Amino acid sequence: MLISFNFSQCQNGTIFPKKNIQKGFLVTDFLSINMPDVSEDNMVLSGIHYNLDFNKFYTGLGMYGSIMGTRGGFFTLGLNTGFKTYFNEKVFIDTGIHFGGGGGAGTPDGGGAFILPHLNLGIQFKNFSISSGYSYINFFNNGSIRSHQVHFKLEVPFDVSSTTLNNSEKEFSLNDLKTSNWNYKHRKMSFMFHLNNLSVIDNSKFQGKTINLVGFEINSYINNHWFYFAKFDGAYHGIKSGYMDIILGAGYQFSLNKHKTNVLTKFGIGSGGGGGIESKGGLLIFPDFSIDQRISRNTYISINKGFLMSPDSFFKTSTIGIGLKYYSNINELKKKEKNKKVIFKGVEFIIKQDAYFNVKRIINDTENLHQISLQLNYQLNKNMYLAGQTSFANFGNAGAYAEGLIGMGLLSNYFINENIKIFIQALLGGAGGGNISTGEGLIIKPSLGINYKINPMIAIRSTMGYVTALAEGLSSPTVSLGLSYRIALLNLK
Repeated sequence: MLISFNFSQCQNGTIFPKKNIQKGFLVTDFLSINMPDVSEDNMVLSGIHYNLDFNKFYTGLGMYGSIMGTRGGFFTLGLNTGFKTYFNEKVFIDTGIHFGGGGGAGTPDGGGAFILPHLNLGIQFKNFSISSGYSYINFFNNGSIRSHQVHFKLEVPFDVSSTTLNNSEKEFSLNDLKTSNWNYKHRKMSFMFHLNNLSVIDNSKFQGKTINLVGFEINSYINNHWFYFAKFDGAYHGIKSGYMDIILGAGYQFSLNKHKTNVLTKFGIGSGGGGGIESKGGLLIFPDFSIDQRISRNTYISINKGFLMSPDSFFKTSTIGIGLKYYSNINELKKKEKNKKVIFKGVEFIIKQDAYFNVKRIINDTENLHQISLQLNYQLNKNMYLAGQTSFANFGNAGAYAEGLIGMGLLSNYFINENIKIFIQALLGGAGGGNISTGEGLIIKPSLGINYKINPMIAIRSTMGYVTALAEGLSSPTVSLGLSYRIALLNLK
């Protein structure tokens, strides 16, 4: 990783923060798991990961979801780490391990914690690489899933240009930018918090019911029209808690009314299930049409209409939703624009371990619950951020429990030698599964926390707070401890 605290100077003397290019790559992988009951079909998992590349060593985060078998609604989250050893420019050995938590769909997952080591032989092409080899999965915390299987991976480079978080909210003119080393085509992105309603069309148990979901969506633009997206939703009302879906896909956008109105068509593929929903192996498709209407320069109201269903229509829903979307506009640096400003916006990626104390169960005695959690913060300014969080149980006899939350937070300024910030945040969303008593799934999670800066990009993050289900059951104090990876991205203001 290229970390520098120097600055670049434009031709007119304006000082720009030094650009850091972090190499990384996106990964999708597949493995077919032998289930403990030999009469059951294999559970096929598909994963999506992002890893930071430090020459031969890599590390990052990944999620898995069931797409074939009978366990639709099985999801996990975890950490990746590994090494690549190249024999020549084309051939390499990839050794690594994934440690995570999760489960669901009635699988014998125990507390949810598992390990997944692999040993692959790979071939490097110009714009991607493929590898395949041996892997082993073990749900070691009282689970009974243990399987040896073939592992297949596809990797695509995805580098990120950024600067350190202390440069967030600094403004510069577009003309100054054009003479700095930041003068290159940037990638436009959007972030959306949304509410979605699934009206079940075909499913004997839930036909005619409406499932209410809350979640967030991230779009990354290839150019001004084509984009790909990731969408994460969890149920909070309408059925027993526990339903979740994760969808990845691509779409096309065109603009009307001087870019005040956007029309988007999308198609996604992903995994979903839980909460009693029968989605077979979990594979879902998602055709969707949406309209964005601008309410301020970078903020839009979005309305969507589409379908979410299994490919054979065994599970089929009509979807309608509304969301609040924020465009970063980081690739719209057009030479014809005059007197524009650019600004660096802060982003935090947080991986942490949560502990909930004396968690009420639907059946069985109360006991503590532990989960692995990923949170993304997008800073609206120096002291306010939007947050999206997903979490999966890994210890505490609740492997199927998962959360999908959104919210906001407030940050203090630095104090004590510019090393410490305190913050307060409130999250809400859908949660359920794992025999945890959350009613229909809507929970709220306020917390107070502290960040201790290790260096300009890494901080230790700790919180204490409370989590409660609005309907019944879950009502517990919480603590967490984790690491925050913090950068600032260049945006057109």
